[in-house]
Amino acid sequence: MSGPVIRPRRLRTTPAMRRLVAETRIHPAQLILPVFVREGITEPAPIGSMPGVVQHTLDSLKQAVHDAAMAGLGGVMLFGIPATRDAIGSGATDADGILNVATRVAVAEAGDALVVQTDLCLDEFTDHGHCGVLDARGRVDNDATLVRYREMALAQADAGSQLLGLSGMMDGQVAAVRDALDGAGKTDTAILAYAAKYASAFYGPFREAVDSQLTGDRRTYQQDPANRIEGSREAALDEAEGADVLMVKPAMSYLDVLADVAAVSQVPVWAYQVSGEYAMIEAAAANGWIDRDRAIRESVTGILRAGAGAVLTYWARELAAGEKSA
Repeated sequence: MSGPVIRPRRLRTTPAMRRLVAETRIHPAQLILPVFVREGITEPAPIGSMPGVVQHTLDSLKQAVHDAAMAGLGGVMLFGIPATRDAIGSGATDADGILNVATRVAVAEAGDALVVQTDLCLDEFTDHGHCGVLDARGRVDNDATLVRYREMALAQADAGSQLLGLSGMMDGQVAAVRDALDGAGKTDTAILAYAAKYASAFYGPFREAVDSQLTGDRRTYQQDPANRIEGSREAALDEAEGADVLMVKPAMSYLDVLADVAAVSQVPVWAYQVSGEYAMIEAAAANGWIDRDRAIRESVTGILRAGAGAVLTYWARELAAGEKSA
């Protein structure tokens, strides 16, 4: 009996051969590090559900940004945690609020080495924990929230943010923010639209990270995990409104949506490997159930393979260091 003529295994014979023919590669410039900055602390505070991740002080933020730049990362995404909150998230538009101060610190430290990005959402700043302003019945008021988003956009652009991460999932948020920026002459400030953002169970550790005040859920504005077509529709709307980059969030449970959006988008498409995805791998690895390094690399490779041009991941620096030493 003659053997097979076509032998795909020829291209899997050695590590060098597998590296040579790899279809998907992780490059440091494709990685964006989410960074938490907390007001009123004097040293970095570990986040219990996210081993290895901390809430930074303004001083430790400088080192984190420096390290990200030295690693060759594409950028950092800043999240601010204020000492006080109110119903409309006043701290989000205060020039001396923690996120805007942190942005100025990060921009000064980063220079031209990476892109400083900011989360444009009210949830960290409101005493009710929702991503918008509430009406008299306690529901998120879409259009009143857009007014606040416009104000936040100008405050963050004034602080030096190069890319505004619109994560609130309000209808019309991209158009509203683009209009505000352009009207103020800030035409170079780019918009990252969290276009397909789902009401996911995988955000749990993030809520600890930002000390979320939320009671209940965000299902009236974040998408139903059951809906795939809706994700493409939301992305198309944001692109039409002027988004410069589209985001799918979470990443690993929504690779079908990511692939759909990436297949048709005329702008870059990114994905966020969220806190729960990070925590699951770290917990399983800590118990010896999986190979930590392989699982991290495989998870991010899968996101890139599905169509993401860049990935927000808490392992950004670690992955970048691995690529440099490979």
